Amino acid sequence: MPHRFDPPPQTVCVLRLSAIGDTCHAAAALRALNEAWPQTRFTWIIGRLEAKLMSAILPDVEFITFDKSGMTRELLRLRKVLKPRRFDLLLDMQLSIRASLVSTLVSSPVKLGFDRARARELQWLFTNAQIASAASEHVLDSFLGFVRACGIQPGAASWNITLPAGARDYADRLIPDSRPTLVISPCSSHRARNWSAERYAAVADHAARIHGMRVILAGGRSAQEQDMGAAIVAAAAVDVKARTPIVNQIGKDTLPELLGLLGKATVLVSPDSGPVHMATMVGLPVIGLYAATRSARAGPYYSRQWCVDKYDEAARRVFGKPAAAIPWTKKIERPGVMDLIGVKEVTDKLDALIARTKLA
Repeated sequence: MPHRFDPPPQTVCVLRLSAIGDTCHAAAALRALNEAWPQTRFTWIIGRLEAKLMSAILPDVEFITFDKSGMTRELLRLRKVLKPRRFDLLLDMQLSIRASLVSTLVSSPVKLGFDRARARELQWLFTNAQIASAASEHVLDSFLGFVRACGIQPGAASWNITLPAGARDYADRLIPDSRPTLVISPCSSHRARNWSAERYAAVADHAARIHGMRVILAGGRSAQEQDMGAAIVAAAAVDVKARTPIVNQIGKDTLPELLGLLGKATVLVSPDSGPVHMATMVGLPVIGLYAATRSARAGPYYSRQWCVDKYDEAARRVFGKPAAAIPWTKKIERPGVMDLIGVKEVTDKLDALIARTKLA
């Protein structure tokens, strides 16, 4: 049964440490709660990297960061920070022993977590209230379950983001005109979710040659991402390089700047990754590349019709059974599964999306 708050709570603590995509989902739930409880003060315990994005777009929320690389040190530090604090409600949105240990430091009469069936890693031992059970939900919908458990019926997921000026300026420098722009964010944090550089280059070629699009590569500073960006540029056709060089911005922006770029682009192509969900926050259509994970569970929330999803084929190849016969949360992060996605399937989605954009 939903927990009725009448009057609304004065203070709410949200616990979601990572990752970028999941914090984007949590932000939608927080926004729904904020709209229903405008006088409530929200505090979010969050990872340091994720805070760099969320603090830029949620200025009215207090952020307390947690560095996962120093577990014992951070728990001791956080205990000092939280000891004098009292909250009316804790929303424990993370299924991990680490997060559950953090939750023990939060003083609150109501500690709301996932239902028993989904409360992996013993989360149910650390909470005293649960959201309603549900099967086969998108991750964002599971987070909206926390809103419903508070007696609030949320509308369609929304973020209503105001981008900081620096992020808008960054986007304006890279996209200074109305020319359609394709952003490719080629890497997930899980290597087995990534497509090949040659196939990304083929999509970039098609976008430039057929649709006259500007192509921008985006990503973080890891060696994997830097190598992927260089390989895509090297694999791009010579004639396309002459016409419109690929702009390689991998490792050259901040998370808020990337969000600004996505907010001004025409379409994003990416595997299951944080930028997929950042794009959703700013209303950018996403052509998601899914085989290692299900787009129905983890795809771009408002662009699932534009995804190329080979998860069922991957399940049949790896496990010898259809996707419907394996657990909803099962990942198929095996070498080669992303090769099930063909270039033409992606360019067909791009063609259809561009055609719809022209008709709008």
